[in-house]
Amino acid sequence: MADQTADRDVLRALADDGNERAWERLADLADARGDLDELEALLDEGCLRAGVHLTRRAVASGDLLGLQRIADAGYDGAAGELDRLLTRPTETTGH
Repeated sequence: MADQTADRDVLRALADDGNERAWERLADLADARGDLDELEALLDEGCLRAGVHLTRRAVASGDLLGLQRIADAGYDGAAGELDRLLTRPTETTGH
């Protein structure tokens, strides 16, 4: 566990210095842990990989408001998914 914390600390330092791959790796690790707070923080910092992970989760759960928030934070893929979900034909029950 200490190694993972040290690795995250190193990745964070690299990301803070502008290393895009470290930023993406932080998002991947947060997604693997299910750490939505960290993913949201990374997205707010501009990490598009965090947007990918959050969008996948929002689509899977049908969270339209979450998709809007992700899109507003700058990940265009969420806007596309939101549009897709809003424009798909609704299922009818025969009424």
